[in-house]
Amino acid sequence: MKIKCVVCGREDFDKDTIGLNKKLLSKNITEFYCLDCLASYLDCTVEDLQDKIEEFKEEGCILFR
Repeated sequence: MKIKCVVCGREDFDKDTIGLNKKLLSKNITEFYCLDCLASYLDCTVEDLQDKIEEFKEEGCILFR
């Protein structure tokens, strides 16, 4: 199954983008945002999201292994 951004249609997300969607929105989501669209949706920057990914990795979150 190819994952597409629900806003712009971008495909082939990396595992960190999928993990971030699940961590911030819900583990049970079926529609995903690319980093650019997720940043817009959450009113933050892509850099903010990349920083959060690194934080979650350092915390040992299983969504980012």
